[in-house]
Amino acid sequence: MNSNSKLFNRDFTLVVIGQIISLFGNAILRFALPLYLLNLTGSSAVFGSIMAISMIPMALLSPIGGIIADRVNRRNIMVVLDFITSGIVIVFGLVFVPDQAVVLIGIMMVLLSIIQSFYSPSVQSSIPMLSSPENLMKSNAVVNQVQSLSSLLGPVFGGMLYGFFGLTPIIFIGGISFFLSAVMEIFIHMPYKKRPAESSVFSIVKGDMRDSLDFILHRQPVIFKALLVVCAFNLFITSMFIIGMPTVITINLALSSQLYGIAQGIMMAGALLGGILVSLLSNKLTQDKAHLILAGSALCVLPMGLVLLLGLPSMISYAVITFFGMSLMALASIFTVMMMSYVQIITPESLIGKVMSFIMAISVCSQPIGQALYGFLFKIFGSTPWTVIFGTGLIAIAITLASRKIFQSIELIPAEEH
Repeated sequence: MNSNSKLFNRDFTLVVIGQIISLFGNAILRFALPLYLLNLTGSSAVFGSIMAISMIPMALLSPIGGIIADRVNRRNIMVVLDFITSGIVIVFGLVFVPDQAVVLIGIMMVLLSIIQSFYSPSVQSSIPMLSSPENLMKSNAVVNQVQSLSSLLGPVFGGMLYGFFGLTPIIFIGGISFFLSAVMEIFIHMPYKKRPAESSVFSIVKGDMRDSLDFILHRQPVIFKALLVVCAFNLFITSMFIIGMPTVITINLALSSQLYGIAQGIMMAGALLGGILVSLLSNKLTQDKAHLILAGSALCVLPMGLVLLLGLPSMISYAVITFFGMSLMALASIFTVMMMSYVQIITPESLIGKVMSFIMAISVCSQPIGQALYGFLFKIFGSTPWTVIFGTGLIAIAITLASRKIFQSIELIPAEEH
């Protein structure tokens, strides 16, 4: 690991700035493209299906992205992929026509997902290389805060731009953001030790996957058990949130895209708040209490369904949904930082990219199913969306109760190279 004692050393600062720029462009695109699709079709089923399809590459390709991250200079991966993303987004803006919107947006979101499958493992596995062990949880919290800040500002600005000017300017702003991020990342100096080549690409992939699975399933089986809990949460709460929030706010409550953007921004402010709390309380947060964080997240879902059941005025329902969405995101952010830091501490440096990518792949593998499912559920129960939300909250509470023993069995033992 890097011996820098300062949290914001030069290279970590460059990574953070590059992430701010790149993730802002990503956030406005992730906000505007699905919203355009929902407004165009008016169908939560089509919306959910496209979102589900776009998640499949990340579930399938993230392990390969992790293998590459452990064998290639991570700085170079980040630079090249940001340049490629910039080019793809700009070309998309030039060829986009509304008549082919569903197909083009579907292709675009799949391509962005493929790139993210290789990009995210490089970023996540670079953090321990640029931070001292005592600063690792704080460094993860900073990166998480950057993601949250971008996700906060992206929907707010995206909602305003989309509401007043439509989709086109958002596409080109996204393309420029990825380009600027790539330029910034060129100047990062990241520790890299070239590993000896093996007989073939196939043997490398096979061996690395075997090592990663052995670590997750046998050397640290608690990681796999915790991942099953995360998968279950993603299947229900995350999928409901992604599909349900735009559907409820723009269709059931009949509010504007600008208000939906503001709601998204406020909810992401919750994630930013969660990152700040982790930084302040890093010495007091212990992974064996993670199930309590999940319990709080599950309870936040119930008031969202209650306001819809009571048929309160749209703006009151909007305010309640936004507040508890913000609270849910704060708790989810705390949980994510706690668990990522735990995995980074107990994982040997030679495995960290592969293991992190496997974790990302396994944790999101349930989302395509969940998003497709909730697309149809919100279509079937279109006039009574509270039934879907209440059901999700009750299932999440049951998952939390079942997970208590898993998280209480966690022991924080630093990694040793084998």
